Amino acid sequence: MQFQEAIIKVDGNIYQLTPGRANTFEEIYVDFQQNEETGGRRYTAFLHPKKDVVVNRLELRFRLSLPDTARFLANGYQSWSESGMLPVSGSIPRLRRVARRYMGYYGDEWIPDIPHGKGKLHSWTYTTILKDSLLDHGWLAGSLSERTGFTLFLYDHASGILTVRKDMDNMVLTHSFPAMDVWLGEGAVSALYDSWFKVAQWTLPSAPPIIGWTSWYRYFNKISEQVIADNLEAFAGWKNEAELKESAVFQIDDGWQAKVGDWLKAGSGFPEGMGTLAGEIKAKGLQPGLWLAPFVAEADSELARRNPEWLLKDKSGKPLRVGWNPYWGGWYFALDFYQEGVREYLSGVFHRVLDQWGFELLKLDFLFAAALAPPPGKTRGGVMWEVMEFLRHQLGDRKMLACGVPLGAAFGLADYCRIGGDVHTAWKHTLLRVLRHRERVDTLSSLRSTLVRWPLNGRAFINDPDVFMLRQEQQHLKPEQQQTLLTANALLGGVLFTSDDVGGYSEMQQAELGDALWLRGSKVKTAKELEPDYWRIDFEKDAQRWQAHCNLGDRSVEIKPPAGEKLQMGSWESLVLKC
Repeated sequence: MQFQEAIIKVDGNIYQLTPGRANTFEEIYVDFQQNEETGGRRYTAFLHPKKDVVVNRLELRFRLSLPDTARFLANGYQSWSESGMLPVSGSIPRLRRVARRYMGYYGDEWIPDIPHGKGKLHSWTYTTILKDSLLDHGWLAGSLSERTGFTLFLYDHASGILTVRKDMDNMVLTHSFPAMDVWLGEGAVSALYDSWFKVAQWTLPSAPPIIGWTSWYRYFNKISEQVIADNLEAFAGWKNEAELKESAVFQIDDGWQAKVGDWLKAGSGFPEGMGTLAGEIKAKGLQPGLWLAPFVAEADSELARRNPEWLLKDKSGKPLRVGWNPYWGGWYFALDFYQEGVREYLSGVFHRVLDQWGFELLKLDFLFAAALAPPPGKTRGGVMWEVMEFLRHQLGDRKMLACGVPLGAAFGLADYCRIGGDVHTAWKHTLLRVLRHRERVDTLSSLRSTLVRWPLNGRAFINDPDVFMLRQEQQHLKPEQQQTLLTANALLGGVLFTSDDVGGYSEMQQAELGDALWLRGSKVKTAKELEPDYWRIDFEKDAQRWQAHCNLGDRSVEIKPPAGEKLQMGSWESLVLKC
């Protein structure tokens, strides 16, 4: 990978930057540096405007000609965005026009000037590039700070150019600004992640792995005190019978609140109140968890009706609709983090939920909404980082499970973080797939993200790959699909949740779960996509080497075990083999 050029466009004027030299122009001085660090190269750009300016674009460009066999990690915009190792001649699908009004704000569809088409790929915060999917040697390019703005990596296969762009187009700059800080290295992929995080010096996660129960994936928002009480008894009984040593969480998800946005009191299905439930969960030896979406509000919520000035506004000054959710009665809005009333209200919410009710883990969802319309002088990434620091301060030593968040903003701040979209009760969500919705509810899509984002586990936060399902009722997954989902989640994440009645499992289901629990704590070395949707995970457990073969496709694949004859693995199957 060879550095080619760096450019800045200010007030419509384009200038080239030279590392290590004075880059002085009429409007701005740019301190642009290139240094060797931890086996790679670090590039920084510090902007010093001489007057108020508009920064139209800041980019670094590198020459990297690759064969068609090469693969590019396209890390999606936020937790739910489908991510994968894509062929460099491939493309990233765009959301169909008919769906943009309802789903267009979830990912990067609304962000202008991202090239699309064959051979034009992009990735947020970091990317890895392999000359061949069978190799573990390649390049990593990663941002060292998303505090001042998200970093976008774009690859154009036809020109062989990798572009590093700071997401700050048309930002009004009135003061000095540490705009760009990226690291690029070449070598074994796992070692590159270690080097990148060493240079970045993000706070390493100290939270323990957890296993738990959550209400969403069986009851969705149709929950009540009785539903929670029945499942609490079942899950606590199973935990004790299984003599489970891991920290166990019992989490109440969406549906407990009066309305989304109205978090200070519970809905009618919880007459005894949430503090009583939290106490009952603790009495069973479990950590009480609660779901919140702090920066969104239903259109007919009390918050939205009484405080319209708290809602984030679009360019015309109207409240910004950020999505449509049938569970919430339709449209919902984002809150303006920079309204003092919003921050005061949320501080009160966290005081009640954590200090008065006694919940110990909060799943904070739909966080991307806070950064959709940054105020003048701020970037989307800058807003998101300040939001995450605010949340970290509010929670203190209580645990945060971040969800629906651009991942780079959660590095070193979230204890746990979702790394894929919601698991579905079927393998694929046909309609959302047809609409090309990258943030869709879809089991296959979620697994694809889990299989490429696994290196973040234990480095950036503890990975939450979403739930497993072994139950037979109220779902449409085949047994092979259930086993593959469970195997990948247990190996590649530190959060292992379900909505099943684990106490009601058959002997076979108990055995499957027991096998997955044995995989917990393994040291993953590599995860390679040997064929489309066929993955091999190499890991160590109990000082021995193992392989997990996961077939996500609907056709059989031939595998070569570490020892012995070749085997045929059927559709959606997984096998764990000793080396």
